[in-house]
Formats: sequence, structure tokens, C-alpha cells
Amino acid sequence: MARIGIVGTTSWGTTLGVITARQGHTPTLWARSAEEAADLERHRENRRFHPGVRFPEGLTVTASADDAFRSCDLAIVAVPTSTVRQNARRLHDALLTSPLILSATKGVEPGTGKRPSEMLAEELGEPGRAAVGAISGPNLAREIIAGKPASATVAFPAQEAALATQAVLTSSVFRVYTTDDIVGLELGGALKNIIAICAGVIDGLGLGDNAKAAIITRGLHEITRLGVVMGARPETFAGLSGLGDLVATCYSKLSRNRFVGEELGKGRSIDDILAGMDQTAEGVPATSAAVQLAARLGVEMPLAETLRRLLFDGLGVQEAVEALMRRAPVPESRIHTFGAAPHLDVPSRDEWQRG
Repeated sequence: MARIGIVGTTSWGTTLGVITARQGHTPTLWARSAEEAADLERHRENRRFHPGVRFPEGLTVTASADDAFRSCDLAIVAVPTSTVRQNARRLHDALLTSPLILSATKGVEPGTGKRPSEMLAEELGEPGRAAVGAISGPNLAREIIAGKPASATVAFPAQEAALATQAVLTSSVFRVYTTDDIVGLELGGALKNIIAICAGVIDGLGLGDNAKAAIITRGLHEITRLGVVMGARPETFAGLSGLGDLVATCYSKLSRNRFVGEELGKGRSIDDILAGMDQTAEGVPATSAAVQLAARLGVEMPLAETLRRLLFDGLGVQEAVEALMRRAPVPESRIHTFGAAPHLDVPSRDEWQRG
């Protein structure tokens, strides 16, 4: 059985702690303060995010970095993108004692466009002392902590690290796959939140299933375009961390990002929506980051750019829909490569940039 240290008493961090404890591992949640740790231990449940779900016997909570991470087999970072660097700096020495560090964060750093694993590697330094990877997929925390079946993919540059993490996390209700395409896996998890907000706008406006299906399909092409130009493999976006996560996030009532879009479609302001939320909607900062990256790399992202204007420039929702529908038509086939057979023409990097 493995010793697991988890950075973050978030919804997803708590879920990973609970499901690994149910498998017989000994996870420890690291809390930001002694008061928070004591409260969670006293109640033996996370009343903020998962009220009524009791902590299994093997799950403990502490505010001590040494107790949480020294000599652990796997360290998991499950915090919002905006606090990844802060937590890595604070826990630097303790985290580096773990041979495996896994990012469970789905986002892109505004300004730099860095992925969570990149931020961790930069802040922790000495990459030879620990393997840094990521996990992503259609993973709605409330369903998973309730014991409903789900799947995810873990990515590390080295296969042995991915296989070791897979062995720890896989159970009869949580099936874990592996890949070495960490760029594609993390970008799929981050960028799909942008499309989920767009899909939510369609729900809020009551525009129907045809429009929503179009948004999801074209959104998948759009995030794949950016991913490929950044070094990802296109087929990764057809997997669990791309299409799988996209579908779940665009349709589930549990999705924070879809909720943001739905409320925008109903006419609420983004400031009002975010002020009433208890958790982070990663798609909002990811939209700005993605548009900045796309501009830098010469990639067309009409959905992301239109959403950016809707979120930050005062564009109305009806105007946003009209702007997208009136774009000049383009051939769909020039960016269609999913499952392409070897004899088919595959678009070049330059062709992937256009949408």
C-alpha cells in the first residue's frame, strides 16, 4: 500500500484522498492551517465540499508539511491554478522527498501560458529528484466520491512513472490509463473549460442541442489546434483528457464552468456570477491565457476570442452568437485528423493554426 500526500483540501483533493483510502492506501490531506486541519479531523468529513461523506479510516489531515509529504510514495497537488506556484514554494523541500509528483490541477497560468506541471517543475527545481506528471479526464468529483465509475489518464514523460502512478490510483471504480503526452493531457483539461462556458451560454439562451453540439465539436477542433502547435499530439484530444472531459464538462449540472456560461446566457454579469461561487471556475482565467497564447503562436481561436470579449469587454451574449455565426465559412476537412489512416493527408503545423 502507498503513502500519499495531497496538497489541498479542495473538492478534488478531498475526493482523491477518500478514494485512495478506500483502496487501502494511507493518504494525508495537507491543510493550510492547523485550525482547518483540526476541524476536518474533528468532523471526519469535508463539510464545505462533500457534506455527509465520511473520511475512511486511513485518511488523515495535517497542517504539517513533514507529516504529509516526507517519505510519501506519491504527492498530489490539487489546488487552483492561481495558487500552484505559491504552494510549490511553501512546500518545496517536503515535496521533493516524493519520487512522484502529480498535478491534479486543470488550468493555464495567465500571462505565461504555463501548464501546472511546468509551474511545479520551475518552482521545485532539481527535476532529477522527482518525476512531475499530471492527471486529467472526465472527473466530476461529486460522482467519483459517491463511488460511481469513472476513468482518467495520467501523463509523465517517463513510462515507468506513469505506470507506478497508475498502479496506485486504479481501482474497481476508477480506471486509470497512461500517456507520455503531458502537453496534450494538460491542455485538454484546461482548454475544455473555455468551451464548457460557451456551451453553458447556449444552455442559458435556450438555443438548443444543435447549437450546443456545434459548439462542442468546433470547440474540440479549436483547442486541438492550439495544442498541436504547442507540441501536443492531436489524438490526445480525442481521448479522456480531451473529448471525454469536454463532453462531461459541457453537459453536467455539476460543472462549474458550464454553470458560469449558463448564467451569462441568462443575462447575469461575470462579476456577479463569480462572487456567488464557492469554487474556482478555471475557464475564466484560462480564456485570457489561451487567447494570449493563440495570438503569440498565430493560432485562430474564434470561440475563445469571442468568449474573452463577452467576459471582459462588455460584448453581449446575442452579439457574441451573431459574431460567430457570421464568420466566413471554412472547410472542415482541413483540420480533421482524428484517427487519420497513414495514407491520408495530415495537415501541417501551419494548417493547424487556421480555423
